[in-house]
Amino acid sequence: MRSRIVVEGVERAPHRSLFRALGLTDEELGKPIIGVANSWNEVIPGHKHLREIAEAVKTGVRMAGGVPLEFNTIGLCDGIAMGHTGMKYSLPSREVIADSIEIMVNAYQFDGVILIGSCDKIIPGMLMAAARLDIPAIFISGGPMLAGRYRGRDIDLHDVFEAVGAFKAGRIGYDELKAIEEAACPGVGSCAGMFTANTLNVLTEALGISLPGNGTAPAVSAERIRLAKETGMKIVELIMHGVASRAILTREAFLDAIAVDMALGGSTNTVLHLMAIAAEAGVNLTLDDFEEVSRKTPTLCKLSPAGPHHVQDLHEAGGVLAVMKELSKRGLIHEDRKTVALKSVREIISRAENYRLDVIRPIDNPWHARGGIMVLKGSLAPLGAVIKISAVPENLYVFEGVAKVFDSEEEAVASISSGRIEKGDVVVIRYEGPKGGPGMREMLTATAILVGMGLDRDVALVTDGRFSGATRGLAVGHVSPEAAEGGPIAVVENGDRIRIDLKMGRIDLLESQDVISERLRRYRPREVECKGYLARYSKLVTSAYTGAVFATGP
Repeated sequence: MRSRIVVEGVERAPHRSLFRALGLTDEELGKPIIGVANSWNEVIPGHKHLREIAEAVKTGVRMAGGVPLEFNTIGLCDGIAMGHTGMKYSLPSREVIADSIEIMVNAYQFDGVILIGSCDKIIPGMLMAAARLDIPAIFISGGPMLAGRYRGRDIDLHDVFEAVGAFKAGRIGYDELKAIEEAACPGVGSCAGMFTANTLNVLTEALGISLPGNGTAPAVSAERIRLAKETGMKIVELIMHGVASRAILTREAFLDAIAVDMALGGSTNTVLHLMAIAAEAGVNLTLDDFEEVSRKTPTLCKLSPAGPHHVQDLHEAGGVLAVMKELSKRGLIHEDRKTVALKSVREIISRAENYRLDVIRPIDNPWHARGGIMVLKGSLAPLGAVIKISAVPENLYVFEGVAKVFDSEEEAVASISSGRIEKGDVVVIRYEGPKGGPGMREMLTATAILVGMGLDRDVALVTDGRFSGATRGLAVGHVSPEAAEGGPIAVVENGDRIRIDLKMGRIDLLESQDVISERLRRYRPREVECKGYLARYSKLVTSAYTGAVFATGP
């Protein structure tokens, strides 16, 4: 066991003395020592209850004969950071989280690590650390928030964002906006729809790096506490069997996670995060892999924001395992791979049942023949862009409009809110990529206001930034190369025509290649004005099409 390096031998007497200061006994120092990486804080609804989850995890570790030692890492709420400078720090926080866990685990030489988090950047940051460390590791989330109720229907956070647009358009009054605001988020957990947080939670289950049920058991359920205890017990068993994270995080596991993502119509942000986790695991994953899997994986679910159901409905229907069992009927799941449950995928899904065909459609009666995310390429995005096609009405699969160009999200939101965006426009928001933002902000404020104003079927939005999992409508993100790297999006001019063709998988600036080349020849990148961590991040981060990971080498 790794921990013997810090607790055994005469030379380690000082180390043992310090452990004794923590209250550890000789008996405890002879057992496996487990790091418990907890992202608890009081500023994220999905994390406020993670102390309780951690206590249950530590109980499970002790029940199985291990010694848990808890430490913390940072976490921020994308919803609270949305629409202002704070969102610049969201994606960059992923690397800080991964680095901080690596530092703690290697400094203490833990035998294994349990990762506790619920929300957007925290989950992939933790899984990046697990893949990098390649020791026994299990992830457990705090679970999804229950949906709120308003006038007889389930609602969630995206309804609040869209209500702002409806209020600005005069479609609802302030009292109704306030009532929706007060009802949408009824308590702890990751926001109730299939947004980025819950998409990543369910994908930990698909990857096999969390126990069955982790993706969907509600935050407020006793089932979640039992699962935390089982997670604590299982990490000790993984250590005894010598099963490290890269034995779980194989290429087959990532392909299965993509298939589940496509079937659920999950967040486009998973493209960034799965590629980043795969890179740490030594697995080559590209945009082409996402498109290839999406083409052959049908969309089985319409979860919020694409439909009326929420994660609690998915849990009732049979959860992630029921989705995987449906996909396995067409050979879309690699059933013989390992999981942290120390069972094969085949063994785990064999007992799964689909209890609600309205939530999880059978594989032979899908919502769509292809998956929920599409990769686009063309003269505007030579290296790729992504769209959540499951949240786009079919009558918008081909859209051509006039560009209205903005160099920041704030400029675009001000123009949308003041009524300066018209039907047939393509709102282009640039200098919001990983380098150019820096930080690759989400654009939920812009898209939600368009929806609330009733323009989502008449206006497209294109950006080198990204979108929240709560976004719906004709919203194309991750345009690569980004403006700060001299991509074609940098030279789009007001009045240019842009064509988005989801039938052909293309996004094109309808100017001749000679015109585009001449504009690029004259283009000079705008200097990014930032300091502190964002300045360092901007220099190190790579493009969205690589997962926005840090560059390696000189």
